[in-house]
Amino acid sequence: MQQVQLSDVEARVYEAVAALEVRGQVPYPDLIAQESGLTEDQLREPLHQLTEKNLLHREDSPMAGLDFGPRFCARQMA
Repeated sequence: MQQVQLSDVEARVYEAVAALEVRGQVPYPDLIAQESGLTEDQLREPLHQLTEKNLLHREDSPMAGLDFGPRFCARQMA
């Protein structure tokens, strides 16, 4: 199985998402930014890259009228 190489920022973002999930918090971008020490603007590219690498998946709000923004859920790294 091939190992995926992550930049330092991608690793920080992935670890932030995983830490939020472990604590039972919903990994919305504002919380991911707070956990990783980045701004929401700085998160856009790493979130996109991690989604492209199939390490995160984006879930949009399932309830109409209650959109808190997308949440990003971690997939297990092999």
